[in-house]
Amino acid sequence: MVQSKATNVEDYLNELPEDRRVIISNIRGKILENLPNGYEETMNWGMISYEIPLERYPDTYNGQPLGVASIASQKNHLAIYLMGCYMVPEQTKKLLKAFDQMGIKPNMGKSCIRFTKLEKIPLDTIIELIRDFPVEDYIQHYEEIKKK
Repeated sequence: MVQSKATNVEDYLNELPEDRRVIISNIRGKILENLPNGYEETMNWGMISYEIPLERYPDTYNGQPLGVASIASQKNHLAIYLMGCYMVPEQTKKLLKAFDQMGIKPNMGKSCIRFTKLEKIPLDTIIELIRDFPVEDYIQHYEEIKKK
C-alpha cells in the first residue's frame, strides 16, 4: 500500500496484512502512551498522524495541521516520520546515535525512517523524541523556520 484511503485509524489497521498490523499497532500504542498533551491522533496523508489541531495552530504554510509524527505501511517497507528530526538537528543526532549503538545503519530521509522489522529501529529513542517535543516547542521551532 502506498497511500491508504482509510478515513479512521481502525480501518487503516484492518486493511494491513497481519504482520504489519502487529508492528504498526505496537508503535501506535507506544506513541499514544507518550504523546504530549495538545497533539491528536488522526488519519492524514494516508497514514496515522499525530498532529497539532488547526484549532490550536491554524497558521501553517499549507493549511494542514502540523504533524509531529506519522506511521505508515508503504509498498516495500514500514515508515515512521518524525518532523522533530527534520527541524531540530539535536533530535537527528540522538536518533543516529541510537542506531549506531544498535549497530544498525539507518535507512532514513530527512524525516522518514524506513524499516521492515521492529528490531531494526531504536523504538525507545523514537518514542523519547516524540515525548520530549511538546506542542509549544514544535510551534516555536516552526515559527523560527518560517522567519528564515
